[in-house]
Amino acid sequence: MNTIWIVMPILIILMFLLGTDLNRKSFTDVARNPKAVLFGMIGQLIILPLIAFCIAWALKLPAVYFTGLVLIACCPGGSSSNVFSMLAKGDVALSVTLTALSSVITLFTIPVIMEFVSNFVSEQTGTQIVLPVGKLIVQNLVLLFAPLLAGIIFRHIAPEKAAKVNKTLSKGAFPALMLLAFVFFLQYTEEIIANFTLLGLAITALILAAMLCSSTLSRVGKFSTAVRRTIVIEVGMQNAAQAIAIASSPFIFNSGEMAIPAIIYALMMNVILLIYVYVIKKRS
Repeated sequence: MNTIWIVMPILIILMFLLGTDLNRKSFTDVARNPKAVLFGMIGQLIILPLIAFCIAWALKLPAVYFTGLVLIACCPGGSSSNVFSMLAKGDVALSVTLTALSSVITLFTIPVIMEFVSNFVSEQTGTQIVLPVGKLIVQNLVLLFAPLLAGIIFRHIAPEKAAKVNKTLSKGAFPALMLLAFVFFLQYTEEIIANFTLLGLAITALILAAMLCSSTLSRVGKFSTAVRRTIVIEVGMQNAAQAIAIASSPFIFNSGEMAIPAIIYALMMNVILLIYVYVIKKRS
């Protein structure tokens, strides 16, 4: 069974959940703190893909894993980043704004970056990686933008009901992602175990480098502690479900192997960010 039929409803629910988090204030926050939003977007949309590309190149990852690692870095922030920002006593409003903006902007940046990476990997390794850009755009619009917009409209029409739905869905979001990881592990157990050392190293390096660079970037911006923590979390937590959907989709890459980095990333990012939140709380 192709895991795309499991990941699609999970991704739609996650994006709808994000939409119910958004209100007029979420968008006015861009005007309230444009510098923080700009720095957060630079970290997510430019620095993170560059880090992933450099790590994949330095470790000489096989073509399918090279593409899979950069794909994770091209995806928008994950919805759970908002929860982690709250736990870390960050700027939750900024976190929601960054996640929403990156979800929209990456509709246009993912095709551009991944087409470049596909061509680069194909030339360097001789392994043909083909990206149907048109189908990628359509899938992202259906799985990301449409449910996000539906959530925003629902919040606008029935704010009280939206709040209740948000509270219910929030409880199931993380277990659903872990269920996806478990099902995927069962399906690709041999490949994951065989490549876990290499991919575990690459993904750990990606997350730690992303956190370090975003922390440095936010210090350059001279932001408050709350804003710095939020930017670190936003850049360190990407939407693994979307990466899995793109990699395993029969309409795009149709590769379960390409989704393996995203599965390992889904586990590692939660472990590392939980340690980060624990250290913050311990210091406080």
